[in-house]
Amino acid sequence: MKTLIIAEKPDMGRTIAAVMEPRAKNNRTYLEGEKYIVTWAIGHLLGLAEPDAYDDKYKRWNIKDLPIIPEQFKIVPNPKTKDQLKMIGELAKRCNAIVNACDAGREGQYIFALIQQQLKLHQPVKRLWISDLTAESIATGFERLRDASEFEFLTQAARARSEADWLIGMNASRAFTTRHNTLLSVGRVQTPVLALIHDREKEIEAFQSQTFYDVWAEFKQEQIKYKGAWQGDRLTKPEEAEAIAAAVRGKTGEITKYDTKQTKEYPFKLYDLTLLQREANAKYGYSAKKTLDVAQALYERHKVISYPRTNSNYVTEQNIDGMHKALRMLGTGPYADLVQQANPNLVHKQNKSVCNPSRVEDHHAILPTLKRPGTLSKEEQNVYDLVIRRFLSHFFPPAEYKMHTVMTQVDKHLFKTNIKELLSLGWKVVLSKADQDKGKKSKSPKKEDEEETDEWTDKKFEIDAGRPVDCVRAEMKEKATQPPKSYTEGTLLKAMESAGKQMENEELREVMKDAGLGTPATRAATIERLKKVGYIEMKGKKILITEKGKMAIDLIRHAGVDLLASPEMTGQWERRLHQISKGEAAQEKFMDNVKRFTLSIIDKVRQQPPAPANAFGEEARGKRAAGKEGARNARASGGTAAKGVGRASSGRGGSATLEQAAAPASRAAGTAGSAARSSSEGASGFSVSQRQALGSCPRSNCGGSIIEGRKGYGCSHYKQGCGFVVWKEYAGKQITGTMLKSLLTKGQTQLLSFKRKDGSTVKARIVLNEPGTGQLSVREES
Repeated sequence: MKTLIIAEKPDMGRTIAAVMEPRAKNNRTYLEGEKYIVTWAIGHLLGLAEPDAYDDKYKRWNIKDLPIIPEQFKIVPNPKTKDQLKMIGELAKRCNAIVNACDAGREGQYIFALIQQQLKLHQPVKRLWISDLTAESIATGFERLRDASEFEFLTQAARARSEADWLIGMNASRAFTTRHNTLLSVGRVQTPVLALIHDREKEIEAFQSQTFYDVWAEFKQEQIKYKGAWQGDRLTKPEEAEAIAAAVRGKTGEITKYDTKQTKEYPFKLYDLTLLQREANAKYGYSAKKTLDVAQALYERHKVISYPRTNSNYVTEQNIDGMHKALRMLGTGPYADLVQQANPNLVHKQNKSVCNPSRVEDHHAILPTLKRPGTLSKEEQNVYDLVIRRFLSHFFPPAEYKMHTVMTQVDKHLFKTNIKELLSLGWKVVLSKADQDKGKKSKSPKKEDEEETDEWTDKKFEIDAGRPVDCVRAEMKEKATQPPKSYTEGTLLKAMESAGKQMENEELREVMKDAGLGTPATRAATIERLKKVGYIEMKGKKILITEKGKMAIDLIRHAGVDLLASPEMTGQWERRLHQISKGEAAQEKFMDNVKRFTLSIIDKVRQQPPAPANAFGEEARGKRAAGKEGARNARASGGTAAKGVGRASSGRGGSATLEQAAAPASRAAGTAGSAARSSSEGASGFSVSQRQALGSCPRSNCGGSIIEGRKGYGCSHYKQGCGFVVWKEYAGKQITGTMLKSLLTKGQTQLLSFKRKDGSTVKARIVLNEPGTGQLSVREES
């Protein structure tokens, strides 16, 4: 009898067949040769059954029927691919052995395990475990097939992940949806990721920018010029800064301290998937899913890179020879010039920044294979280029710099200068010219109260510390403290990898990898899920949370199940799954904890008062029926958003120029009243009596209170005809709660910076022009 090889996807199956059975007969859904029959799954052929498979009562979502905790989980075929599942079963009857050739990772293991379970396959199983799909790797992999029993713990971890997600997603989504009458998707991973975005946006909204002043001076000693930043307490008054600049301008100073030291900058780590996704997002704006899809195509279809769904940045001793062969392969073609300059001796088994077997578990870092690329799309070429340049960088020496620190004193005022003098470009020759220039300008992360004093030069810097210097120029510069930045997909991936912990230290982040949110293979899908259910939306590269997303997190936290939205705690669950895969933790204990937590969620949500009608940003609560219908058909992690339950608007618009803003906007009283109603009944959703009063309505004889809504701040007496409203965005500025209070009490905001059409900056205030309507204008100040 023959051996059945089951690959994860058709392309992979055909690639394996081309190596193992080159004369195999193609039968559309499988290929048959003399020794092997090669067939494939089409991703997940099976999944966990819906609740109504256990009891018909679960067809209707009812909080009284919760929790749903099956004694034994049932699996069901995907209706779209059931014919392929049937074919695998028929082929298996003709074979006395099976090779699991699904992706060498947790999900690939699970795909095969479900097929084996559903079809009751009893044949002995071997495991093909390879990191790329080149003919050489496939042939070597079949020579070294491993016993399936070696991967039993990985299968347990995969089952635990899937069943835990089902329990929490199905129960929590049904509980919150039925309690609050709107389809709310809740999940073990997606909810803490949403919480990260929610909390970052809260920080941004609460941020109050402070204006301060720097003093810079330029010094000269013969032909050498350098700049220095004044050292002292932060200056908040412009006259103080100008006085310091005037005091040193044109004066002679002395160098009180001059230190130099040599530094080296080594190549960045080889790519794992998350790091590749972050780089592609930063450089090309690709979403995490886009990068994963492109990398998967480079691996599966073009076979020019190794397995991309890896969490390792290192290789093992066995990969070193392959890296040298790949370097030689790149010696002809577009990278030939770089290969000629490369030093193969730098990549060896003792180089721990490249070869570190203790940091390689299932798969090594992403590497080029020995196959030359054919025709690639633009996106494929861009991602391939990232991989190649990162790979080549390790065959070059470190970049070398000489760091100069100069302290210059003029008239009792001290100035600090940091000069970074390039001695050797080293590995940075592999970077594109644009990336090299960008690297020169980049600063290391600094605290808000630290001055940026770094200069970069590729010319020799020499100064005589014993001789005087002339202060040829001095000026003050106005600056403002900056709010935290909204997440991009790249920065969100970084936060997910470390379970939200803000860690600049690469080594600490490395330790946290096993406790991240999701896995490299699932993070892109989590972000796409949040988009699909209307919790987040994109504005350029920025990720913005919608009103529905905000409310979902608020309801979860107010229910007293903070753990569900805790990135760090959920990250610890991911670490436990990793331990299960290594045989270091018990699957049963993990699942018992998940079940207990599921019961806790249901109990807490039952006690929660239902959210008001417009709490989620929908235009009308009449869409509840659509939401319920969608809820009935929702999948395990909370389901797709039903038709009619649209994404909430974030209430953010584009920025306006000063000239556009200064022209007063005329709105009809009816429009203002309508806007006020939207404001007072909008996204936060609580009734007027429940809302916090932010101040008194300035309209004469009104007596109402100003309360916050989705897009603006309106009067609680809108039903009595008050049309007062201040929109949350005006002239490109977000009107914060603090700014609103200033408008209500003083009639104007603090001093702000605005851009003119010509790009110049001017200082101005936003002024409450019409207390009766909330109409604003911008007033310049000289």
